[in-house]
Amino acid sequence: MKVLALDYGSARTGVAVSDPTGTVARPLEVVERAGSGPGLERLVALIRDEGPERIVVGLPLTLSGDIGEQARETEEFLAELREHVDVPVETFDERFTTKLAGPGGDDARAAAILLTGYLEWRESRGER
Repeated sequence: MKVLALDYGSARTGVAVSDPTGTVARPLEVVERAGSGPGLERLVALIRDEGPERIVVGLPLTLSGDIGEQARETEEFLAELREHVDVPVETFDERFTTKLAGPGGDDARAAAILLTGYLEWRESRGER
């Protein structure tokens, strides 16, 4: 299953996509201000062009696993995104992806790390 991942941020949103088998994740691009009209239009165009069967959005929980301000902002973005796409959208814990992306906080790379974790999680559950 081809999956597209979003590492949402109010300024920049990293986008990554898997291969059609849902095995390998690769960074795709960074969308500026994805919560704005033009940013959301760009995301919708990417989703249409890539044709994923599912979208996964990183949910930035607090270190204790609670929903903080960033997670609430992400949930607002999710509601808007779901109104514009016909693809199932789900969340995945992304607490450590930006740090794993390394210096400079490459948002597209963080999205690929998020997507890799999601794909591994699905595989561990016997899903593909």
